[in-house]
Amino acid sequence: MSLQTRLAELERKHRQLEDAISQAVASPSSSDLSLAELKRKKLQLKDEIERVRMTMPERTLH
Repeated sequence: MSLQTRLAELERKHRQLEDAISQAVASPSSSDLSLAELKRKKLQLKDEIERVRMTMPERTLH
């Protein structure tokens, strides 16, 4: 899998977690524990996205 493909997949998962967090916040039946777990996973994905971006070669502008 190329770095660009990996990055796109991580960003897609990050957006899905954002949506899940929004739904959990709006739902009175969601637990604080499940919301904290979603936020933890989102933060881990953000860190992974940054690691992938750091390993990608810089693009030159012409």
